[in-house]
Amino acid sequence: MHPIAAKKLFLLDMDGTLYLGNQLFDGTVDFLREVRRRGGRAVFVTNNSSKSVADYVRKLASLGISASEDDFLTSSQATGDYLLAHHAADKLYVLGTHSLKDELRRRGLHITDRLEPGITGLVMGFDTELTFGKLEDACRLLTGSDMPYIATNPDWVCPTEFGAVPDCGSVAVMLRNATGRSPKFIGKPEPEMIRLAMARTGFAPADTVVIGDRIYTDIASGLHAGVSTALVLSGETTPQILAESADKPEFVFSNIREICDRLQEAPMQ
Repeated sequence: MHPIAAKKLFLLDMDGTLYLGNQLFDGTVDFLREVRRRGGRAVFVTNNSSKSVADYVRKLASLGISASEDDFLTSSQATGDYLLAHHAADKLYVLGTHSLKDELRRRGLHITDRLEPGITGLVMGFDTELTFGKLEDACRLLTGSDMPYIATNPDWVCPTEFGAVPDCGSVAVMLRNATGRSPKFIGKPEPEMIRLAMARTGFAPADTVVIGDRIYTDIASGLHAGVSTALVLSGETTPQILAESADKPEFVFSNIREICDRLQEAPMQ
């Protein structure tokens, strides 16, 4: 029996792991069904802050996957938690999508997307609605300032059906080149989302595995949280990247179908 079959809590990256764009990977639905059949729990843990949890529920439904908002943890949610704990009194300029701004407003945070008096912090997400005007606003706020600067995630690219597009981490590099400032990143590879998922579901680290396609975010978050990790080679990571990485996953699979096969081969415990 493959050791991954003993796990009960499966923390799943989405882009590059379960699907690319609107292309659902073979094995995704079967995998989720098998986890439930074995009495386990699947939670979707994503760094993509361009969509709200409600957006993701609709996204998965369009791909034939039934899920509720309780099945998700996003970097937008983690960022909201962090801001409430550390910057609840700040007026925050948000460089991000409408979904990110709505998520933060629901938390009761004081946010704006316009340059106006009284701004005391900058929050940046993966912005699929990015304009040069937003970049210029961010540069004006950061240049010569030490105001808090928080970004939802450090991913350099977001995978698509045709390759990749720049993600939040790449935009952060642009702003660093222009202003000399780098943000505090939330989300994977930090361990907080992994720990929060275990706390919400009641599973122990020994029962938990993080599954994703990126070593520097997905796998690193699991390593930092002290849980098992499984890399799939269906997204960003290539065999060469894996060979050159100092961080190594516990398991390596070609894709989600291979993980599903290992679960289906194992006897029920």
